[in-house]
Amino acid sequence: MLKIVIWTVITVTALGLVLAVVLYLVARRFKVEEDPRIDEVEKVMPGANCGGCGFAGCRAFAEATVKAASPDENFCPVGGNDVMAKVAAILGFEAKAKAPMVAVVRCNGTCENRPRINEYGGYPSCKVKAALYSGDTGCAFGCLGCGDCVAACSFGALSMDPETGLPVVDEEKCTGCGACSKACPKGVIELRGKGPRGMRVYVSCINKDKGPAAKKACAAACIGCGICAKTCTHDAITVADNIAYIDFAKCKLCRECEAMCPTGAIHGVGFPKPLDKDAVKERIRKRNEAAKAAAAAEVKKEVEA
Repeated sequence: MLKIVIWTVITVTALGLVLAVVLYLVARRFKVEEDPRIDEVEKVMPGANCGGCGFAGCRAFAEATVKAASPDENFCPVGGNDVMAKVAAILGFEAKAKAPMVAVVRCNGTCENRPRINEYGGYPSCKVKAALYSGDTGCAFGCLGCGDCVAACSFGALSMDPETGLPVVDEEKCTGCGACSKACPKGVIELRGKGPRGMRVYVSCINKDKGPAAKKACAAACIGCGICAKTCTHDAITVADNIAYIDFAKCKLCRECEAMCPTGAIHGVGFPKPLDKDAVKERIRKRNEAAKAAAAAEVKKEVEA
């Protein structure tokens, strides 16, 4: 009996050694060499693992960036241009600086502008609420107010305002990672260019209903009238699906659209002085009169010729 036990132990030990050698040789034969630059890139990353870059985490971002033809194909919104400059240096490239982005809440539906028509008593989650019905106000497009965006932010850049019922973005803390935008089931939060010295103009509404219905649901809704688009001299505003949109890359921050908006749906933020609507409207009036006079003179010139 003892001999059987001994031979069993010897056999199992020998088999284990043989298998260990085989596994070692196979591992050596099929070993995948990893680019050492991946570790270097990961070290300079902020380590937030927020997913704002479009990858599962900083490690995945590093792997994709090292394999990419150029580091400009990917961008870390948390680290910004400083981190991307370090990444580019590791890879032997020169990074192109990108304008900083910030989260913008495109909803004017405060408690005053958009009164409740029913009370929601379910689980406090925008995602759950959106799955059940259109919301507790007359606007089916606006903020649901449960704070999913606040919970999704890893940087403490969002908070819910109890007076308005809307999320508030702290620009100093916002990294532009986009986590809040992804968490919002209504798509109310958008990433936009932060603008020079933090100045920017945007349409704070995404209601696609026709004017009368949108106005009935919210006193400060965009009604798709197109006055802003006609006013803009920089071709920065388009109107589609009954809603206006300002291209921040084309906007020159003249704020004329903000002054002319009949419902106050367009917001200008970060400006050092409050908007003087009367002065802006007078400027527009004089410009239109000059344009009409120039056109009349041109017609007269053609007739006399």
